Amino acid sequence: MSLRVLLAVVVAVLYLSPVTLTWAGDRTEGTPGPSYVAAVYEHKVILNPEPHVPLSRTAALEHMMRNLKVYEEQAERAAEQGAQIIVFPEDGIHGFNFSRLSISGYLETIPDPLTEDWNPCTQPDRHNHTEVLQSLSCMARRHQLYLVANMPDLQPCPLTSHPHLDPSQTPCPPDGRWQFNTDVVFRSDGSLAARYHKQNLFFEKEFDTPPRLEVVTFDTPFAGRFGVFTCFDILFHDPTVRLLEKGIRQMIFPTAWMNLLPLLTAVQIQRAVSLGANVTLLAANLRHDSKAMTGSGIYTPSTSIYHHAFHHPGEPEEGKLLVLRIPVLDSDWLATQKQAKGQGETGGQGEAKGQGETGGQGEGEPLSASLPTFSPNPSPSPSHFISSMMCDPFSFVLLHGSEGQLTVCDGPLCCHLQYRRSPQGGNTELYALGAFAGNHTADGHFALQVCALVRCSGSEVSSCGKGVEEAESRVDFRLEGKFGTRYVYPSLLGSGMVVDGPDRIEKTTDGRVTMEHSGMSVGLVTACLYGRVYDQD
Repeated sequence: MSLRVLLAVVVAVLYLSPVTLTWAGDRTEGTPGPSYVAAVYEHKVILNPEPHVPLSRTAALEHMMRNLKVYEEQAERAAEQGAQIIVFPEDGIHGFNFSRLSISGYLETIPDPLTEDWNPCTQPDRHNHTEVLQSLSCMARRHQLYLVANMPDLQPCPLTSHPHLDPSQTPCPPDGRWQFNTDVVFRSDGSLAARYHKQNLFFEKEFDTPPRLEVVTFDTPFAGRFGVFTCFDILFHDPTVRLLEKGIRQMIFPTAWMNLLPLLTAVQIQRAVSLGANVTLLAANLRHDSKAMTGSGIYTPSTSIYHHAFHHPGEPEEGKLLVLRIPVLDSDWLATQKQAKGQGETGGQGEAKGQGETGGQGEGEPLSASLPTFSPNPSPSPSHFISSMMCDPFSFVLLHGSEGQLTVCDGPLCCHLQYRRSPQGGNTELYALGAFAGNHTADGHFALQVCALVRCSGSEVSSCGKGVEEAESRVDFRLEGKFGTRYVYPSLLGSGMVVDGPDRIEKTTDGRVTMEHSGMSVGLVTACLYGRVYDQD
């Protein structure tokens, strides 16, 4: 049994055995062991101004090559900084808001690397109309990078490149072809390493859902195995959790994410998944201010570097390259390297604290030690009210005074809070503790259990749950819920879109999840335990 498979088994056992899992907050000290340099690029996409008007192949290529020129420049910059892998965002080459017909000129047929070895840069004549694939392949080869990009794919129907698919069970679309939102991965020699068709589409009428789920991984010589998923996939079991169940701990995440306060901003959900799933996440988003698209980062369970852009009138929208050396998390690769070195030192640089990351290890007396512990069966606090947050009816209770304890319940979920807050400058910011257990039905359908401490946007209770980016009050807290799912993703968002690292996250086998934090450098906007109940979707 490989260590990766063993790891997957151990993770499952940990969820079921009588133990408690605890992670410290973001560490700043170096950690010895093998590492690699990763890069992500947040791209200011050049759009087709009339995406619903079909273009000729020549015109579509001219458009895409303008974005690819930027990719080339950023790949060169990343390589100069020692990057071994670079990730570009979803929709970054072609844009968005197409119809099924109008995207036709942008489509290329991408061969399945599981059934065909192909290097588009050195074998350009093998397949027709593959100019974008050739450009990406040569980019990877020229800069000696593993390169991940997103592009539209055209496949014949029935699928001829999917050997395990039964055509009789997968009816063709009416126009007789499949069109997929697709991630492509190239090795540093330019060969095509992986192809992933996005499973969970977000109002993408130009694309088809794959007739069969794809759980895609690829191997690298510098860090072992990575998994791939795209944008909206991050909120669903397939393929994200299936990758985790295979023991994959290094994830590639191209996205075109629209920020949604107070619970689902890009950097917030990216950090939450990295922490909650205990994985590395290489996340590349688009930059498009009118769509509230920004937020990219490189995250490991113990450190991160991220970027969230703020638009100021008169300033240009710009892309952002992030580069960071991070540890290898693939257990099989690490075991192989250790064996090859004869149990000797593996070397490599430790993790570095990334720009934009605040927080620490919660030194000093923890909040739970300085405030009374939760009573065994706390009763819901009085005067709860219902207010909409993210289009869901949350049950809320207000925080009063400088410190205290609160409980709020929604159906089977009860959320408990200990807090101590320090208003700055005499402000009267309103905070509330919210709980929601039910089905989210706006912009997607999925089951949730959520505990959230949020700053209300105004002085009225009706403002609780509304989006707000700024806060002045520092809040030390212990947030806890007993969940009916083991998939709970913790996040901590500070004023100015600062993603903080909790001091402590604890999970127990009876479903209790606790997050503690103190000593924030900025005001608290949101502290959240975001539970996904996949089997109720």
